[in-house]
Amino acid sequence: MKIVIADYPDSMMPTHDYEREILIEGLGECEIVVYEYSDEKRAEFYEVISDADAILTAFTKIDAEAMDHAKNLKLISMNATGFDNVDLAEANKRGIGVCPVGEYSTIDVAEFTIMLMISLVKNVKAYIQDIDENHKWRYDVKPPNQRLEEMTLGIFGFGKIGKAVGTRAKALGMTVIACDPYVDPAIAKELGVELVSKNELLAQADVITNNMNLNESNQSFFDLALFKKMKKKPFLINMGRGASVNEDDLKVALEQGLIKGAGLDLLADETPDLANHPLVGLYNVIITPHAAFYSETSLRELQRLSTQNIVYYLTGEKDKVFKLVSDN
Repeated sequence: MKIVIADYPDSMMPTHDYEREILIEGLGECEIVVYEYSDEKRAEFYEVISDADAILTAFTKIDAEAMDHAKNLKLISMNATGFDNVDLAEANKRGIGVCPVGEYSTIDVAEFTIMLMISLVKNVKAYIQDIDENHKWRYDVKPPNQRLEEMTLGIFGFGKIGKAVGTRAKALGMTVIACDPYVDPAIAKELGVELVSKNELLAQADVITNNMNLNESNQSFFDLALFKKMKKKPFLINMGRGASVNEDDLKVALEQGLIKGAGLDLLADETPDLANHPLVGLYNVIITPHAAFYSETSLRELQRLSTQNIVYYLTGEKDKVFKLVSDN
């Protein structure tokens, strides 16, 4: 039995000892290959997975062509909550299981969202740049904003993470509204959050955070037309997927003052050319390298869940797999 752990170098776990431990304990003698992937080495990657029973990845593209080269492939286990890099329809047709993980970093992402919000509202990046680059000691380098307790936070996507963000924002005294057609309004009400329409959220929010899962309906959801509907010129925080934000339109919105600033833990490209990216270096944009999940606890949970999914699936205990999104 062969398990391939593959991803872009920057997305790999610091070590793979814990993953190996779980796989060997659960599967017995098996071949475990750790492969640092890059798009330029696609042909070599095909050779590596040619006899693989399972692939463990977060961002490597597993499309029909990759599946053609992996004749023994039974499972694609994601050490991520998203799975848009996998051709799900093709996996379904071939009877290949696909299982992402879910509850491993909700608290971390919620904390990170609040951190970005506070940093933007309090002009933290502008102060840091002014001190580091201009060697100036000025509290009024940028205009002040309202206190958080006077602001309304609008959340797109009120799932586990959205709820955790809302709870923490309420603790800061903020008014919290959310837009999610799949959530029971009674559940939101118990948390002190009002569910509203998209247009109502765009009209009322001083800060908007995206916590939606990516699907066909919200590709480039945040585009210029949407920015123009944001009545209060809010701050935008993207904690969902990079593809939910049209980055060219975001640059225009910032230039035209349609929004005050942005906090992005993701970009459209998971291997971005930062030296030439139009959003890098702006005083009112904070970009972090998809790091919101990153804590000692979450890393261990992510490794445990994704490798246990492989063990359970390959040993016929599919009912124990955390979440199967494709399996025939």
